Amino acid sequence: MEALLGIGTAFGLSTSAGLNAYIPLLLVSVLTRLGVLQPEDPYTVLGSPWVIGVLSVLLLIEFFVDKIPAVDTANDVVQTFVRPAAGALMFASQSNLVSDVSPVLAVVAGILLAGSVHTAKGAVRPVVTASTAGTGNWFVSIVEDIIALLGSILAIVMPFIVMIFAAIASLWIFRWYRRRQANLNTATS
Repeated sequence: MEALLGIGTAFGLSTSAGLNAYIPLLLVSVLTRLGVLQPEDPYTVLGSPWVIGVLSVLLLIEFFVDKIPAVDTANDVVQTFVRPAAGALMFASQSNLVSDVSPVLAVVAGILLAGSVHTAKGAVRPVVTASTAGTGNWFVSIVEDIIALLGSILAIVMPFIVMIFAAIASLWIFRWYRRRQANLNTATS
């Protein structure tokens, strides 16, 4: 059961990193510093005051930059590399909870999870920009930050909720994809 909960934590933190790389990183760093989380080496460095300080500054920059139309687009380009890396770090740092997970598999899983969420965010954000002339970006960005924070907290405190949500989301995506394929097949017939 502990291994399943560890996977829930790793999944939740990695997917949250796809929305905002620095929220789950900073949360894990602070909790590591306080002794609440105890990752194995080399991830204990996350609890360093220097790491916490740098992550705090990066989070503040990300928070404000992501609220400005046009600048948020440039930020998303930069974050295309940062968010999957953060997801990989989050998954790998929590994989010590799951002793049978290969470090390579943990890194790849984190990259794919955070990268997928970032890609979905990248697909939605231009629609918001176009439909609101950029005036809705700040609101969407705040909602993303709240989701990243709540997702990170839930991943640590109640990882079974993350597993249930992942199962529901997977089922919803599967059904949406099947309906989309059926509509495409009907349209081409």
